[in-house]
Amino acid sequence: MATATCRRVCSRPEARTGRGARGKAAALFLGLALALLLALAAQAVERIQLSIADIRTPALRVQGVQFHFATGSVPPELRIAGLALGDRSWRDLRLSCSRTSVALEGLGCQRGELRIAGRRLPLSVDFRFDPFEATLEAGLAFASGSHVRLRYDGESLLEVSLVRFSAEDLTEFAAMLSPSIAAELSRHALEGVVDAQLAWQLPGGAHPHESLRLEARLSDGGFAAPDGLQAAEGLHVAVDLSARASPAGWDWQGRAAWEKGEAYLHPLYLQAGPVLNAEGTIDDERAVLRMATIEIEGVSQLAFSAGIARQPLALQDFALSLAGGDLAILGPRWITPVLAPALAERLRFAGHVGAGIEIKDGHLATLDLVFDEAGVSLAGVGPSGEAGGRGLAFGPLSGHLPWSAAAPTRARFQVQGGHWEALSLGAFEVEALLDGGHAAFEPIRIQLLDGALVLEGLALEREAAGWRGQGDVVVEPLSMALLTEALGWPGMSGILSASLPGMRVNSGEIALDGALVVSVFDGYLQATGLRVSEPFGVASHLRADIQARHLDLAQLTDTFSFGSITGYVDADVHGLELVRWRPAAFDMRLASSPGSYRRRISQRAVQNIGALGGGGAMAALQRGVLGVFDTFGYRELGLHCVLAGGVCIMDGVEGGERADGGFRIVRGGGIPALDVIGYNRRVDWNELVGRIQRVIEDNVAPELH
Repeated sequence: MATATCRRVCSRPEARTGRGARGKAAALFLGLALALLLALAAQAVERIQLSIADIRTPALRVQGVQFHFATGSVPPELRIAGLALGDRSWRDLRLSCSRTSVALEGLGCQRGELRIAGRRLPLSVDFRFDPFEATLEAGLAFASGSHVRLRYDGESLLEVSLVRFSAEDLTEFAAMLSPSIAAELSRHALEGVVDAQLAWQLPGGAHPHESLRLEARLSDGGFAAPDGLQAAEGLHVAVDLSARASPAGWDWQGRAAWEKGEAYLHPLYLQAGPVLNAEGTIDDERAVLRMATIEIEGVSQLAFSAGIARQPLALQDFALSLAGGDLAILGPRWITPVLAPALAERLRFAGHVGAGIEIKDGHLATLDLVFDEAGVSLAGVGPSGEAGGRGLAFGPLSGHLPWSAAAPTRARFQVQGGHWEALSLGAFEVEALLDGGHAAFEPIRIQLLDGALVLEGLALEREAAGWRGQGDVVVEPLSMALLTEALGWPGMSGILSASLPGMRVNSGEIALDGALVVSVFDGYLQATGLRVSEPFGVASHLRADIQARHLDLAQLTDTFSFGSITGYVDADVHGLELVRWRPAAFDMRLASSPGSYRRRISQRAVQNIGALGGGGAMAALQRGVLGVFDTFGYRELGLHCVLAGGVCIMDGVEGGERADGGFRIVRGGGIPALDVIGYNRRVDWNELVGRIQRVIEDNVAPELH
């Protein structure tokens, strides 16, 4: 029996000995030890045991190294009590070889088994080490057919290659080393195969500087996060990276090409095509990306640079330059998913954009945007929430938005026009003073038919919760006749004008402090408490209270082909709610305006109003009178509807209830006197609207059940 023991072998960080010299010294030590073992073996030594208590380098620590060799059927075994590499450590490592070769040419191991803490790793180990030349060749073979090969030339070159290394092998291997990492890999359902070659050139001889070279390719890669917010499939990516050490750190260059596949990284859907070229430096304190360019569809040129602190990890500096951005491509792929994902099916872009961004000391310093013939359109919303109708559009738009954190700047845009549904908007200009997180706009005047929409005192402020704005809105008088014609509505006379001194804009909501007043039918409509949430979204919601006074019933009924009624009417609508621009709730009361004026109602109008209250709205005697006269006098008319849950709860004039449960919609007066009485107090709202539309469009008497 022979035993050799070393208490401690150290490589101190402060030592200036070159790595090549240390490698030769280690090889000489191992060579002498191996020569001793061979000499002992030649003398028929039955057992050999080599022990090293401690091996230390700046990055590696090995404790309790033992090598056992004995004649007989028990294979040689290498035991390591503890291995620490960086901040990771393992206990009880054992390597045993099914077949070994010990000769002057070197030490060999075939079909070796590696165990950690008693668990065998799913691989076999082969290596051959020449202690005199200090060369090493090693391989790891996995059951799937994957291989990891390592070669050291004994001088300064270390080469590692991966052959068909699969994601399953990676997960299985990681389970032996770190269960937590393996669990994370399993959660993301990794797929794919990696082929790679790494060459690590140590300083020495003809190579005075340390260098690295990596060539790698991922094939059929994929992953899926448990929450479904990140996923990819069919990935084919090629990477080429080289680095060279210098006294200041490392200089590196790299290229990555995404050749096939697709990925979803919430909220972005990405497809193959981008190619990244980059170069930079890295040292113990900082990583610098000197220059990077990305070849991507829809962009003529995209380049950026960055500076990143390593301890702690933080972005210090960043600069980006974009030229020739095609908004028709960039809009749906990058802008809409980030800024307005709910509008993806309705939002469209056109034209081109250029951009520049600069971050200094972790804070945005400058932002520069240039638009050339740009345009944006938002399609309308159909009855079921689908895209439909002309919606809203602006453009072509050209202009420049420069922003600086250091000083105020001015943004200017020229907009050639636009439209809102069927309404065409004239050309207008936008000019704003930008100061930090505040934007103050010059008055904006948008031509609209024979009037204009004017925004005055408009200001936007950036807050933690988003943008907040305020200003005044003025609608210069425009003809209701032109407006209704443009919108395809029944013709109306009168003037639309409004002055709203308190418009507020918050994230997703527009609110008006003032009153919106519309002059129509010789009277007026006034809306107060107006609030609109998500005005351009599929879940738009409007709240308001509306008051109408002294509307001319003759003009109103003639406009909507409802029959003929002379007189005036007032209306109050409290708690109006529109969901997707359709009534969902309100409390509406309509009644004759006070005052002395001619009050007559035609036979046709009587029939149509009576239908609102259900069948049997008039007594038999009154039906007989209805067939004789064309018009009738009335004292007052009134209708009350409370809409909730799609049902309108009906009532008539105040004090007009009848003992039989009916309610008066029209109280007769004069000769002949005629009451219009309703009996149906619960009316389906959609049915009611549909049948009224039939009356207006086809002049057919409605029937309600």
